[in-house]
Order: sequence, then structure tokens, then C-alpha cells
Amino acid sequence: MTHPARPLWLRRPDNVAPGIAYGADYNPEQWPREVWRDDVRLMREAGVNIVSLGIFSWARLQPAEHTWRFDWLDEAMGLLYDNGIAVDLATATASPPPWLTAKHPEILPVNERGETLWPGGRQHWRPTSPVFREHALVLVEKMAGRYADHPALTAWHLSNELGCHNIYDYSDDAARAFRDWLRARYATLDALNHAWGTAFWSQEYSDWAQILPPRLATTHPNPTQQLDFKRFSSDALRDYLRAERDILHRRTPDVPVTTNFMIMGGTKGMDYAAWAAEIDFVSNDHYVEPGPQASDELSFSANLTGNIAGGRPWFLMEHSTSAVNWQPVNVAKKPGELARDSLTHVAHGADAVCFFQWRQSKAGAEKYHSGMVPHAGPDSDVFRSAAALGATLRDLAPVAGATREQAPAAIVFHWDSWWAAEADSHPTDRLRYRQEALDWYTAFLNLGIRADVVPLGTALDGYRLVVAPMLHMVGEPVAKELRGYVESGGHLVTTYFSGIVDEHDHVWLGGHPGALRDLLGVRVEEFAPLLDTESVTLDGDLSATLWTERVQVTGPDTAVLSRYATGEHAGHPAVTRRTVGAGSAAYVSTRLGAQGVTAVLDGLAAAAGVTSELPAGVRGGVELTVRRRGAERFAFLVNRTDQPVTVADLPGEPLVGTRGPHGELSLEARGVAVLRLG
Repeated sequence: MTHPARPLWLRRPDNVAPGIAYGADYNPEQWPREVWRDDVRLMREAGVNIVSLGIFSWARLQPAEHTWRFDWLDEAMGLLYDNGIAVDLATATASPPPWLTAKHPEILPVNERGETLWPGGRQHWRPTSPVFREHALVLVEKMAGRYADHPALTAWHLSNELGCHNIYDYSDDAARAFRDWLRARYATLDALNHAWGTAFWSQEYSDWAQILPPRLATTHPNPTQQLDFKRFSSDALRDYLRAERDILHRRTPDVPVTTNFMIMGGTKGMDYAAWAAEIDFVSNDHYVEPGPQASDELSFSANLTGNIAGGRPWFLMEHSTSAVNWQPVNVAKKPGELARDSLTHVAHGADAVCFFQWRQSKAGAEKYHSGMVPHAGPDSDVFRSAAALGATLRDLAPVAGATREQAPAAIVFHWDSWWAAEADSHPTDRLRYRQEALDWYTAFLNLGIRADVVPLGTALDGYRLVVAPMLHMVGEPVAKELRGYVESGGHLVTTYFSGIVDEHDHVWLGGHPGALRDLLGVRVEEFAPLLDTESVTLDGDLSATLWTERVQVTGPDTAVLSRYATGEHAGHPAVTRRTVGAGSAAYVSTRLGAQGVTAVLDGLAAAAGVTSELPAGVRGGVELTVRRRGAERFAFLVNRTDQPVTVADLPGEPLVGTRGPHGELSLEARGVAVLRLG
């Protein structure tokens, strides 16, 4: 999988040097003008060369319906340009001003209980509201007309974190748009009734007007209705994105357009793999959630972002210098984490590294969210660390424009399976799709094996080993693709609750794992989820939780790799692998957690001929990622541990880090080194 190198700076201001972009969200409207000049002085000191501007400024730009105030933004744009700082300019449509919601309360979103979500926070608008869209697009036209030729403008920033708070709206506007979406998808009511299985519970529709979003009901709403509403909601926001984008492409065809995705943690409502083609380059926001896999999850999200971007460079639009403000306990970052977190994103393809925000707010809901300039001011460890990162990114200028090098292994990620697997009225409500995928990613990191996280639909033929964890929703085309991958010599691994339903959330009959049953050479009659207090063990003393199955081997070419040692299914297969020509298809029927998966993956990777490229002594402690430009390769070595690590026997010129007297690289706790390999 190769992609042509394309620098992120598609329109770079003439006074900004090429290289990796570095900066933050900048909100000058929060501060008196005398602070602005101090801001740009400190930005230059820290190496900042780009800011995102105007994101939540609609009320300041348009204080009344027919009143416009651009003077302050003109001044800020000019000041930034004069100091060699480019502007990623927001359309400012993320949150409507009070005058708009007071005059048109019909733009406010409605939850599944029929309750209006009132102003006072942010993103208080319906994605399908024609009134909101009319007013928002007037603002976009105004912004495009005023700043199209401004020399500081490097990119357009559509809205902000679309869907963060308003992805699911159950209003009458949404109901009308949902029905239109369903007509386009199914064409006839007969087709919809079949897809939704409405023969159950007397739900058959005889008129399109009878169909509603899955509002609060007496019990679980129709599962395919819920799934289609999730699909529709993602598509509705994508349609709104297109409306803003089309104006900007028409008015400023030479200025690239982006919007900040939120590929992280539990943000699941937007199918970003489907959104990526709508923008000129991919951007992402990421915030670490504390826990034993915190740094692994950051790498997982950056990896998925890079592959959604098609391997091309992308923009890290937001992350934090230290603590955030919205978690139950907001933990400050440890020494080295600011740089490690940032450079891990660069390792996975980011050509821009930005924080929320530049100067920590003194008022408002995010005043305790860290910034590059904290409440303590520039005489602080946070600002010094941010400035040191700026210097490091200047050293990494040769990396800018390099693409991600394909790994030997891949993990498949599928939004529909995520949505469907975690729906209600299932064998257990404890299933966590993304966590299962993350456990497999952690296992690859533990073994020192590079693995890409790729959206379903990515060509798999370049990967020796592909893991598709909890691939719950498998239609016939996907089943055929996976069979073709294996028959052509690929090695597939999948897990419990995979292949169970088709694209309509209808169960494949004849036994589980349904669409994948024949390929895997196993059959399961009934699921056997475990209570929270229960666990079982497998051969080799591996502990398993959450889910078990009585697996029947259905072919002589299916080998049993591990059996249940305890529990109701003791003695029965737990992990199997079927040889199919030069390829294989393996099945893991229980949840093993990251450590158990590591033990299983070790043997499966060896059987697939996939090994680590790292020296044996640092496998598991160091993550290796590679970017490439032609024959030139850049190896990023990230210390996953809180202890120093020494890496020997790796060639290359250090761009970050230094070699010791014997050629070894010493990585500090949470440290990063970057090698140019030629």
C-alpha cells in the first residue's frame, strides 16, 4: 500500500518555513488586546507556526442578526501573519449565538425523551435543521468572502468536532430527514419492513409518515431501526459538512478544507472512514484517558487516523499539554509525556501537532483544561516542555510529507460492527468492541510487531496477518473478501461474536459464527456469556472472562490450539486454526484481555511468518513505527515504559536522540528517538 507524498501545507504562507506545523487553538477574543502581542512573542519563542482561529466566535462576529464585527479578527489575522504564524481559520459555526436560538428555538436538538436541549453549553443545534443551516451558511459565505485572499490563511476549519454533543437528535426535523434517508436506502416500504424485521412485535409500516427515530419506547426499540438511525445520524452530519465545504471550495478553491475528527476512546457516533473522502486532508483530536493502556490507546487512535487518511500526512488538531477538565479525575501528565504523546502522532503520520489551547482560560467551562501557556504563565514546566517540543519538531522537518509505511500485520476496524455489537437485548451488555480491538493492538506492541489499524474495506492483500476482532456484522461481500484473502495465502484471526449478523442485523442461520463458520471450520450452537464474578482458564493457565462458547470443530483441517481447562466447557476447543491452502483462519472464542491475547498472538504470528523488527531485548518496551519517502525511511522508537531503555543494533542517523559510545540509543523514561534510515 503506497501513497504519493503530499505535504500537509497545501497553501503555506510565504513567511512560514516548511516542515512540521506546530501550534494550538488560539482564542484572542477571550483576552484584552494588550495580551495579544505577548502571545505572538511567546509563540515565536515556542516555535509555533500555526494556530486554529475563530472556532467559537460566532457571537462575537455576528452579535445580532444584521450586525457583523470582523475588526478584531482582522487585527488578529494581521498580527499572526506579521509574526510568521499561519492560520487554520474556523468557519465559526460550531455553536450558535444567543440571538439565534432566542429567535429560532426550533434549531435546538431534542433527546430521545422529547426534551429540548437548551443553550448554555455548546453545539446546541440540530444537524438536520434547515433554519440553522441557512444562518450558518450565511456566516460561511461571509468568512470566505472576507478572508479568501488573506496571506495568513493556510486552511479552512469546518465547524468543530462535529457530533461531539449533538450527534443524535430526535426532533421532528430529524424524523423528516430520517424518512428521506430511509427512502433513499430502501426505496420501498416492503424492503424496509424486511430489513427491519417488522413482522416481530406488530411493527409493519404501511406509510412512510409512520416511521420515527428510535425515541424513548416502552422497551427496546427495533434493533435495525436503531442501527439505521446511527448510520443516518453520521450521514446527516457528513451532509452538513459537505454544505460548508462546497461553499469554501467554490469561493476559495486553492485553500484546503478540513474538520477535526475525534478518533479516540468512546467517541463512536461518526463513521470517520466514510467522512475522510469529503475533506482535503484528515485532522484529528485526541485526548488520553488514564488507565493501564493509555499510551497504547493513543497509538491505536493515531494509527487508525493515519490509515483513514490513506497513509498520507494528517493534522493533529487538538491534544493536551497536561490535564483536561472533563474527566472524573483530571490527571496531569508525567515528565516526558507531552513530547511522547505528540511524537507518537507524528510517528503515525501527523505533519501538524497542535494543542487545545494556546493560553489557558481564566473563565468558562474549560478554565481547568491545560494550555501551552498555563495559569502559571511561561515560567512553568508546561511552557518549557512545549517550547522544547517545538525545537524537536524543527529537527524533524525532513520527515514532513513522508507517508506511513505499511506494516506486516493489520487490525480491521468497523463502525457498523461497533454500533451493532454493543446494542441492547444482546447475550450480554458487557461487550466492548473497541476494547477488544485495543487488546489485540496492545498484544502486537507487546510482541514488538508493527500492525496497522485499518477501516473495513481497506485492501488486505499486502498484509501477512489480519486480525478482525469482534467483526460482528459481516455481509456476503465481506465474507467473500475475507475468504479470498485467506485462500490467496493470508492469515486471518477473528474472535467471539464475529460473523453473527448481516448488514441488516439479521442473524445468519445454521450456527455461529455465521458468515465465517465454514471459513473457520468451527460451529457454535449457543453463546455462553459469563457473569461479572465468573472466569475460566484455558490451557497454559490463561484466564478468560466475559464470554465462552462450546466450539465444535467441523473439519479435519481445523487444529485446536487451546482448550478450556475449567468451567462448563472444560475440554472443549477455545482457540482454533484452520489451514486453507497457503493461508489460515483462526478463531478465539473468549475474551482473554491484552496479556492473554499476547500469548495467543505470539504463536499465530509465528505461524504467519510475521516477526518483530526490533532487537529482542527491547521488544514490548519500545514501539516501532516507520514513515517513508521513496527510498528514505524514518524509524520512530517510542519508549512505552516509565524506565530508561537502551536500543542497540539499529542503523541510521539520529534526528532525535543521540548514540552512545557503542552506537546504542538511550531512551529516557517515556522518551522517543527518530532515525533516518537512508
